[in-house]
Amino acid sequence: MRFFVLLGAVFAATAAWADAPKFDIPVSCVLGQECAIQQFFDHDPGPGYRDYACGSLAYDGHTGTDFRVPDLPAMRRGVAVVAAAPGRVRNTRDGMRDIDVRDIDVADLAGRDAGNAVVIVHDDGWETQYSHLRLGSVAVESGDNVVTGQPLGDIGMSGNTAFPHLEFTVRHNGDAIDPFVGSGRHEGCGAGPNALWSDAALAELKYVSSGILGAGFASAVPDWKRARDGSAFREKTLRTDAPVMTFWVSIYGTRSGDKTSLTLLAPDGAVVAQDVSPVERNKAIWFVYIGRKYRAPGWAPGVYQGEFALRRVVDGEETPILKTVRKLAVR
Repeated sequence: MRFFVLLGAVFAATAAWADAPKFDIPVSCVLGQECAIQQFFDHDPGPGYRDYACGSLAYDGHTGTDFRVPDLPAMRRGVAVVAAAPGRVRNTRDGMRDIDVRDIDVADLAGRDAGNAVVIVHDDGWETQYSHLRLGSVAVESGDNVVTGQPLGDIGMSGNTAFPHLEFTVRHNGDAIDPFVGSGRHEGCGAGPNALWSDAALAELKYVSSGILGAGFASAVPDWKRARDGSAFREKTLRTDAPVMTFWVSIYGTRSGDKTSLTLLAPDGAVVAQDVSPVERNKAIWFVYIGRKYRAPGWAPGVYQGEFALRRVVDGEETPILKTVRKLAVR
């Protein structure tokens, strides 16, 4: 009798996964250009963290997939969050402001860590949640039937978060599921054979271990938060008597052992400032800068160039992972 009970349970589980919905990408932006996945579902059963590709883009206990935009100006321009599959809206919340959680008392959230959010129920016990939406952007109501691709709101920074993003969560009968893996325990590296993304979505969702969020120049010592907010440190030109010249870069997904290299070059190719530094530990966000103070008779007019590279040991060899070049006019 036990054999038949267990066999029946196996058949039931297999049927549930066979009928699982296939999800499209829940944001309307170009991955790798306008947005990126910064953090994935955590597959480490212990106190550490590991994403589905055996990388470090996760944190302990994370059960969602975080689609982020680079900064607050991009958020304010509006990036739509859309339904990943057809279903019925079960719950919504709006009215929470977009603010860095480190600027408020977390206790004030009172169980509203998801911020402005939408929950959609699908067939056979499946549901999706869309969290941290922008204040005033929620476009659906409880009870609405939605179709794949229908706008639900915009990417925001409400609730328990420090950067503008959508946290996309998939649940089956209340249990969180990684859409890159689907059913079963994930032991290997890479998307599982039962991934819940549609074929078209999975083809677009290439794993990217690190990315550049922004880079720029400033006539002051830059601050990462104001650079993220878009309120400063993005000068296109500097005066010849500027008190300081700095070049900064913000990236996501650094790993312990990486090396960052920054070089600031004068119009004649001379090195104004340079730094090569190791990354001491895995970091979700890494902000680095170099610069030099004013020296008489002032900055030579012309075009200055900032160069950045992130290098990582891959298969025993130090390999360039990221690089960017930015230019600045001094007049």
